[in-house]
Amino acid sequence: MAGNRDRFSTFSTATRLKQLGERTAAHVYRSQSRRQVRRSRLTGRAALLVLVLCTLVVALAYPMRQYVSQRSEIAEQQRAAAAARDRLERLRDEKARWQDNAYAEQQARKHLHFLRPGEIGYIMTDPGAQGAERHRTGKAGSDRPWYSNVWDGVDKADRPGD
Repeated sequence: MAGNRDRFSTFSTATRLKQLGERTAAHVYRSQSRRQVRRSRLTGRAALLVLVLCTLVVALAYPMRQYVSQRSEIAEQQRAAAAARDRLERLRDEKARWQDNAYAEQQARKHLHFLRPGEIGYIMTDPGAQGAERHRTGKAGSDRPWYSNVWDGVDKADRPGD
């Protein structure tokens, strides 16, 4: 009997394990199929969400671009207005200075070489500037090297207006 009992207990344990394995496999299969159903529903929702987001991005892209370009244009115009205000202030200051006779006289003496009656004016010239003036006027000097005179002649030949 002990042999039969071992055989029945072994058989019953094997049968139990087989049944337990089948139930577990059925449970796993059911949970996987539920997950697949859930995944398919989530995938549809996710696709709809992505579609809505893409539509919003496309719909808002042009107005946002316009907004940014207008803001930069406004900032540029504000900078230009500030520069114009600064220039206006400088011009007003200069106009006020020109209203003063002493300033006008100072500028006339400085730029136009005006003198008061009885004053003697001196104009200093730079000797190097006279040599440069001679080169610009085209007067060939004997104090220059011969190749400078030749080169000046070539330059004159290239210029049609001289």
